[in-house]
Parts: sequence; C-alpha cells; structure tokens
Amino acid sequence: MRAGPLQAGEPVLLIDRKSRSYLIWLQPGGSHDLRGGRIAHDDLIGRSEGTTIETSRGESLLVLRPTLADYVLAMPRGAQVIYPKDLALILMLADIYPGAVVVEAGTGSGALTMALVRAVGPAGKVFSYEIREDFLRQATRNISRYLGEVPTLVLRLHDISTGIPDGPCDRLILDLPEPWQIVGPATDGLRPGGIFLAYLPTTVQVQQAVEALHASRAFGRADVVEALVRPWNVSGQSVRPAHRMVAHTGFLVTARRLGPQPRETPGASRNLIEEESGGNRH
Repeated sequence: MRAGPLQAGEPVLLIDRKSRSYLIWLQPGGSHDLRGGRIAHDDLIGRSEGTTIETSRGESLLVLRPTLADYVLAMPRGAQVIYPKDLALILMLADIYPGAVVVEAGTGSGALTMALVRAVGPAGKVFSYEIREDFLRQATRNISRYLGEVPTLVLRLHDISTGIPDGPCDRLILDLPEPWQIVGPATDGLRPGGIFLAYLPTTVQVQQAVEALHASRAFGRADVVEALVRPWNVSGQSVRPAHRMVAHTGFLVTARRLGPQPRETPGASRNLIEEESGGNRH
C-alpha cells in the first residue's frame, strides 16, 4: 500500500456518515456522483488520507486508501471472490511465508492471488493458473490496479490437471471445484513437507478431496476447517451482535506432502490413514 499524499490513478475509499463506502479511482479532472452529492477528484488528489471532504451537498466523507480486504469486496469480478476472513485463514493454515514459491490454481478475480503475493514478499514467487481467458484478463486488471507492477507474480492460462510446470513448489493453493483431480499433479509438483490447501464450498467436495488425499498415500495430516465471523455493534451502552454475519463461505482442506517412507509392516499405512480420518481403532 502506498503512503503520502493521494495520487492520480490510485484507488480511494470514501466512507459516509452511515458507514457506506465507495471505491473510486482518482483521475485528474474527474468527478464522482454519490448519494450525498458530487466529489471532484482534483479536490482529493494531493490530500492526506484520513482527512474528510465535503460533497457538493455538504455531506462529509472520510477519505482512506482501501485495505486489501476493502478492495477485494469492491473490485470488478469475473468470478466470485474468496472472502477476507478466508483469505486471512488461508495465509496462516498454508503457512505462506516470505520467500516461498507458491502455485495457485483458479485465479478467478485475483483476490487470493494478491494476498499470496503480499505474503511471499519480494524474495518469493507466485505462479497462478487459470483456464478461462476472460477471468485471467479481469484478474490481471484487478491486480495491477491495486498492486501495480508485480515482478514476483506469473499468471498463466493453464489447466493444472495436466501438470505443474513451475514445480517443485513449497505451497499449492487450489480454488477449483474438483481438487481431487489435482492430487496426482500435486504429488509430483509439491516438495516433501509442502502444504496442499483447497478451498471448497460443499461437504461433498470436501469428502472427495480428503478421500483422494488419503488414497494417494503421498499426503498426511489432512484437516478440514471453516471460519465464521460475527461482527458486533458498539454504541454507548448498547453492545450487541450485528444482525448479519459472514457465516459459511467455504471449507479449507489442508494436507502435508509426505517424503519417502521407510519400509512398512503390512497394514501400517492403512492404520495411519484410518486414524487420520477418524476410523475405528481396535
């Protein structure tokens, strides 16, 4: 995120007295019509963020640069974006660290891609695959408008089910409807100890993904979680949950790529898989 005075070409978030937000891109000579009146872009360019400005109707607006969470919820979409609550959890569960080499499949609108790019830092690398050319074009625009030029990102029009040309990678992040079909390529393209993570909306998809990971015998420590976020309203003595919350959006399935295993006694692998999946113990 930039610092200093607001500049032409960058996105700005305007917030009114009812906490409604408006995302605009500053252009010299431009203007924007809001519910509370018109704002001239030239009145914003050169200002410090965190200040307020009045519209043509006298409405006061708070002026801020959008956070990544603000931006992904307001940016143009080619595909449904992953919500900020899940983006945050993905970075932690997949242990995305500075310098990591990450392969993402299912670029979509680019929300997760931007979170990954920021997490790996200037020493890391993100390779993002998408099979739809229109989605890839939209993601490219969204990413460049928020992050500018990103030398650590490679966007490819590629079907990951045919292989991972940029492996071996440290982390593999999937936003695909059938990630179980990627377990084979993941076995070859993810380094031992690396993390496999799939974002899935339904329990049927989760079951098939976990079963495929177990059946491959190349992955261990398969886990499934979801995040529910409930905001609260605080106004004087009134402290209560908001009427609306971001409940279920998706499940996160994670697993670790196993390395070469010592020779096992008959049935040892089966017992390990049954224990991880909650099978019966005798």
